Amino acid sequence: MADLSGEREGVWVVRRQLMGMLVARGSVALLFGVVALVWPGVTALALALLFGLYALGDGLALLTGSCRREGDAAHRAAHAAGGVLGIAAGLVAIAWPGVTALALGTLIGAWAVTTGVAEIWAAVRFRRELRHEWALFLTGAASVVAGVLLWARPDVGATVVAQVIGGYALLTGALVLSAAHRLRGEVPAARPAHRAPHARHAHHARRV
Repeated sequence: MADLSGEREGVWVVRRQLMGMLVARGSVALLFGVVALVWPGVTALALALLFGLYALGDGLALLTGSCRREGDAAHRAAHAAGGVLGIAAGLVAIAWPGVTALALGTLIGAWAVTTGVAEIWAAVRFRRELRHEWALFLTGAASVVAGVLLWARPDVGATVVAQVIGGYALLTGALVLSAAHRLRGEVPAARPAHRAPHARHAHHARRV
């Protein structure tokens, strides 16, 4: 019984940490999506800075989630890889002052496809740990579609790139926050595994 309680407690800890990471990623994605879509005539330089901040925030959230001790090692490694990729893409976009819309579209497209493939793999790999893995799968699919669109027409200009990546970010943010909300309903507020031994001890004391 003790082993089962400890294992259950470990699962709850992992889910709490995952929920926090999903909330952070979803919030950053929604903020970026809104700004990208409502900014008329955005320039390549402004979009590069905006995307760089978004990729940095998303990467930091993933990297922070990978630092937890609990959970599957492969799951943590996947988060770490995605975090490093996001941080690298963000730094490149921010540190490239003379970026053109063509180069920016290619960079964002590569980031979106790579991130999407990683999220689809995670949804399949960890479907037993995540009951609502479909949200992660749809997030990855949306990322791949956005990346392919940008790869197919990287010369469309900064405004169209902003519309594509902004729409993707809004969809991603909504899906990720939806997954976090559902995960919240599966995580108990307290830790019943720690209460059971005390309850048995109190009952035994009353009998004595």
